[in-house]
Amino acid sequence: MLNTSSNFVKGIFLAFISYLMWGLFPLYWKQLSFIKPTTLLAHRICWSMLFLLLILFISKNKNILSILKNKKTLLLLVLTGVLIGTNWGTYIFAINTNQIVEASFGYYINPLINVLFGVLFLKEKLNKIELTAIGFALLGVAIMSYQIGGIPILSLVLAITFSLYGLLRKIINVDSISALSIETLALFPIAFWWIIHTSVIGNEASNYSTTNILLLSMSGVLTALPLVWFGRAATLIPLSTIGFMQYLSPTLQLLIGIIVYKESFDLNHVISFGIVWIGLGIYSWSMIKKMREKKNESIKN
Repeated sequence: MLNTSSNFVKGIFLAFISYLMWGLFPLYWKQLSFIKPTTLLAHRICWSMLFLLLILFISKNKNILSILKNKKTLLLLVLTGVLIGTNWGTYIFAINTNQIVEASFGYYINPLINVLFGVLFLKEKLNKIELTAIGFALLGVAIMSYQIGGIPILSLVLAITFSLYGLLRKIINVDSISALSIETLALFPIAFWWIIHTSVIGNEASNYSTTNILLLSMSGVLTALPLVWFGRAATLIPLSTIGFMQYLSPTLQLLIGIIVYKESFDLNHVISFGIVWIGLGIYSWSMIKKMREKKNESIKN
């Protein structure tokens, strides 16, 4: 019993640290806002790949070798690499162009987009409560679109790319470190070429002081460590618990955008965010209800 309790506390701590780091990411990328988002993305890909391969080497994880021999899995990982690269690039662009609030909106609607994709692609069935939750999310996006006079493209790109990424990774079913190593490895040639190209042709070499190189190299650590901790947490605590904790990240991003960087958050934002929050509340309540029903069934059996 003590061991189970200890593992649960450890899992909660690891999940909390992971979401905390993801939530505080805007503070990190803002320190490098003088570098173009495309160049920052290229550095994140390269440094992440190096750090992930180091983890694989130290842990003597040889899964990557068998994955490289499977053409179908390899092709899907290249595709997920493009999706996560697009997500990373959009996120960096959002932060460094003072659109942190809109980025957080994307990650708030992400869980409900996941549910929608589960219905569309995995033929999962939803009850009326979950359909209502998705309805609130769509309404929130519609109101946001009306307020800004167009579709909130940045929010939707972040939500959709991450949802598609999660969907494909679920289908592939490969451990996260090996998968992300191959994804970044696939993107590495273009990313490395871009760094060299912008340094020589774009005259960005002046940005690479010792301090800035150290900051850029940290992107690999900051990308991989939360992933490792999150993967461990997922084995120690229920998925439902992780599901509730995931809102920590966009909430921190939202607060940082409003309080630290003084981004606009007026009544229109309150309405659109509020409607999405209602949808998330309804969805969370539905998940709690399902968990209780499953628990009662298992007790009966």
